[in-house]
Amino acid sequence: MFRDMRRKKQLLSEAETIEILQSCTSGVLAVLGDEDYPYAVPLSYAYKDGKLYFHFATEGHKLDGIRKNSKVSFCVIQADTVVPHAFTTHYRSAVVFGKARLLTDDSEKKYALQCLVEKYSPGFAAEGDAEIERDWKRVCAAELQIEHMTGKAAIEIINQQRPSDGPHE
Repeated sequence: MFRDMRRKKQLLSEAETIEILQSCTSGVLAVLGDEDYPYAVPLSYAYKDGKLYFHFATEGHKLDGIRKNSKVSFCVIQADTVVPHAFTTHYRSAVVFGKARLLTDDSEKKYALQCLVEKYSPGFAAEGDAEIERDWKRVCAAELQIEHMTGKAAIEIINQQRPSDGPHE
């Protein structure tokens, strides 16, 4: 159902891909937008228990896109160092495919928002709960159920991490 990565030597393990998802602070969510144009928007997220959680306003383009078609993709870039003299970049990134589900159950919505508080404001759980309560009616939450994910790194990074077994393509 999902394509295999063309440059298999640059494929990261599932553990490395999850580490990228856990360490980054923002990513880009892509949904099917108006007139079937892709709509990609940067946002904050939390990765927990094999799922991604997002929050956003109770109306807007991404919410409309998810309602129209729950299939989405999400991308994060952990490293992106331009190497001008080599005409390349040294990067590490992850791409996730799955279905976004709007959380209408109060306990699920609160859990998603608490995951975000835990990630972005560790040590401020009580203040985060107060903020959640204040903004409850103005905020929407979604869960991305991951169906497929891949991590990829520049071959130069791969070669530094793994023992050399001869020349690479």
